[in-house]
This record gives sequence, C-alpha cells and structure tokens, in this order.
Amino acid sequence: MFREPLDRGESGVLIPDWTELRHQGPGRSRPPMEKNLPGGTGPVHVPFGHIVANEKWRGSQLAQGMQGKIKLVFEDGLTPVDFYLSSRSCILYVTEADLVAGNGYRKRLVRVRNSGNLQGIVVVEKTRINEQYFPAIQKFTVLDLGMVLLPVANQIEASCLIVQLVQEQSKEPSKNPFLKKKRALLSEPYLLRTVQQIPGVGKVKASLLLQKFPNIHELSNASVQELELVVGQVVAQQIHTFFTQSR
Repeated sequence: MFREPLDRGESGVLIPDWTELRHQGPGRSRPPMEKNLPGGTGPVHVPFGHIVANEKWRGSQLAQGMQGKIKLVFEDGLTPVDFYLSSRSCILYVTEADLVAGNGYRKRLVRVRNSGNLQGIVVVEKTRINEQYFPAIQKFTVLDLGMVLLPVANQIEASCLIVQLVQEQSKEPSKNPFLKKKRALLSEPYLLRTVQQIPGVGKVKASLLLQKFPNIHELSNASVQELELVVGQVVAQQIHTFFTQSR
C-alpha cells in the first residue's frame, strides 16, 4: 500500500442533507459543514442528481459545461477531491499544468486510494503539450493504484464525461461499476478506454483483449505468447513491454 504524509490542518467533511433543506423554503440558509474526519476523504452526502464540487472550480469551463445538465453545489474543504458524484465515488481531476509540473498529483491519488472510503476516478487532460507525461500517470494510476483513469482533451469534454458518470450513479448497485470493491472488474466503456491507451492498441484490439483478459490484473500478467494469440506478435510485445516497464 502506498503511503505519503498528510498535510497538517486538513480535515474531512460531512455535508448536510440539502434535499431536506430545500423543503424548508428559499429563505433558509444552509448550515455550515460539519468537519469530523481527518485526511479529507471522509463520507460526503450528495443529494440525488447533484455533484458536490470543490470551490476552486467555481466559474471554470469545467463547471460551466455541467451547469444546466446537472445541479452543482460548491463547497470549501474538499481536498484532495475535486468532485463528489456520490457519497462513495469521486473525481480527481489532473489538469494539463498539473501533469507538466511533475508528480505532485500523486499525493492526492494515493490519499483517496488508501482512504478505504471512496472509489476514485481519475480524469486527466491529455494534450499535445503534456502527451509525453501521460504514460507515467497512466501506469501509476491504473497499474500501481488500480484506479480508473479517463483521458480527456479539455474541460468541456471533461464536463460531458462527468455528467455521464453521474448518470451511472443512478443505476441500481448491482449495475453500478463504481460501487464494486477495489480492483474488481471495471465496466465498459471505462476499462475499454483505459486499455486503448496502451501503445499499439486501438478500440478493436482493446475489445478483443478484454474478451480474453477481462481485467487489468489478468492483462498485465499475460505472457507474450498468450497475447500473440489475440493481437499478433508485434502488438503483444508492445503490451508486454508497457506493463513490465512499469514494475
């Protein structure tokens, strides 16, 4: 398990039930958040059909892209999380600048991964400027931490993706991929999209690979010979190199 020191003075948050609060009338102000769990990854109540967003995103393209499609509630003190989709799943957003700046983003990912309270989904801006840094965060997120990573081109695309993820939360628990245990099978299309990021693997080959190796653990431990039967020798070697270099 990865461990890194926590920042002093940060605390988790418990957000009150705003669904009940709205019925009390528009004149009633929202009570302050109750901060009671250390580490910033405690349970957060998210009203149905809402996203609880870190205050730092207010006015951003990302937030503006979601407005009108989903209800946003902004709150301070959500570090290290950027968006809560539900009380048990959240978005960690890594910008182009974050990726270029170095490995500072890793601390946030590790804290959520180690919290035991949350299923973290990592959304990463992948652009021409930071493309060279993408393999490192992909390997760290998917292979080392076992978290879902979804690349986006910009904040507008990310806003559409997050709205789609919120819609996933409305599914019954047995069909909701983000309520499953850590390192369990990731569902389509998220696992498919992750596998497509491996060099030499497109959508067709990713689908074929997942039919044979239904999760990242099995795929990463497959031999070159096993992979060759699915995608051929050249791509099999590329996949094997991709996984072995990250260990």
